[in-house]
Order: sequence, then structure tokens, then C-alpha cells
Amino acid sequence: MNVTVYGDSILKGVLLENGKYIVNKVWEELIAKRFGLNIRNRARFGCTIEKGLSAIRKDCEAACDPGERALIEFGGNDCDYDWAAISAEPDRDYDCKTPPEAFVTNYREAIRLIRESGREPIAMTLPPIHSERYLRFICRNGLSRDNILHWLGDVEAI
Repeated sequence: MNVTVYGDSILKGVLLENGKYIVNKVWEELIAKRFGLNIRNRARFGCTIEKGLSAIRKDCEAACDPGERALIEFGGNDCDYDWAAISAEPDRDYDCKTPPEAFVTNYREAIRLIRESGREPIAMTLPPIHSERYLRFICRNGLSRDNILHWLGDVEAI
């Protein structure tokens, strides 16, 4: 069975090891072997639903094999903020990279295109965030933890 994967660094297999990003395909290889899948990975580091939608549009123009699946996982980069701006001016209002309404519209469009192409969509949720660790990561290059926390109100709001 063919499965095409669309998403961000999570499904790409990107890991941060010793301060460097690496691509680890172990998850992909294990799942492919265990379930007899042919996986085509179209996930990209930093990908948002808008960027992913253009890959989905292109791929859905092509014919698919019977029973083909499409695994989609977006949202992590879409709900991210300009942390440097927030660090510099925490009393302003900021929007995430993809407004919620646009995210929902684009995600629905992705599912519609996948279905209409004869593929079966499989939507994956994001893994939970470890709030404190993520805040440390955001502030690692000198951003103001205090200012970001001021804007957030609470570390768990991240």
C-alpha cells in the first residue's frame, strides 16, 4: 500500500541532537516494514498548512493506486509566533503565522482534495508540547524569557 506523508519536521523525522538538526528516518522504516507500506515522505521542516496544501494540490492531480492513503499533520508551525518581536515588545498584540480561520479552511481543502483524488486522508494530531522545554528552546539565543512570559501570562499558555 502506498502512503504519502504531508506535514512538518515531526513527520520529516527532524530531531535536535547536540544542538544540531538531523533527519532520522527510523520511524518511517519501522512502520513501512511492519505494515508493508511504501512511504513517500513529502513533509518539510517549517512547513505550514498553506505550504503543504500546494504539494497536496500538485500530487492530487496525478492518478493514485487503489487504497492509497495520505497522512497529514500540520499546525505546529501554523500556531507559532514571532518570538523575537514578542521578546522586544511584549505589550503588543501578535497573531500566529496562520490565523485559525485560514488554518481550518486550508485543512478542509487538503482533506477534500485528497478524497476527491481517490486517496484516503488520515489526519494526525500534534504531540503535546513540554511548555518549559519549548520556552527554553525559544529563548536559547538571548530572547527575553521574562518578556515572553509577560506576553503569554503563563508558561502553559505556550
